[in-house]
Amino acid sequence: MHISDQDFETAIEEALGLLPERFHRALANIGIAMDDEPNERELAAMEDPCGELLGLYEGIPLPQRTNSYGGVMPDIITIFKGPHERICATHEELVTQIRKTVMHEIGHYFGFDDDYLHAHGY
Repeated sequence: MHISDQDFETAIEEALGLLPERFHRALANIGIAMDDEPNERELAAMEDPCGELLGLYEGIPLPQRTNSYGGVMPDIITIFKGPHERICATHEELVTQIRKTVMHEIGHYFGFDDDYLHAHGY
């Protein structure tokens, strides 16, 4: 399944729009980007090296930020287009998976680990 870059970005924005307002208010010092494919450094962060890396959160999770937190580069969530296209057969499936990936990576920002997120469907 292939999708234009603009449609992929729109799906990411729509996923962010589904976040409850209280979670939007808690997002600070974080950027969300898309990229075509993960690089070798990003792939090294994968738990399962045989799978596809759909997204990646890099930064200091909110619960680990102390009073001394400041003057640091923004956290970044990257959503990867190519892997999404490869694992999805329909446009609907692709949009649903993008939403799931965005929520999963935002979950990391809020301090949840992969086990917790997978157990809750993300």
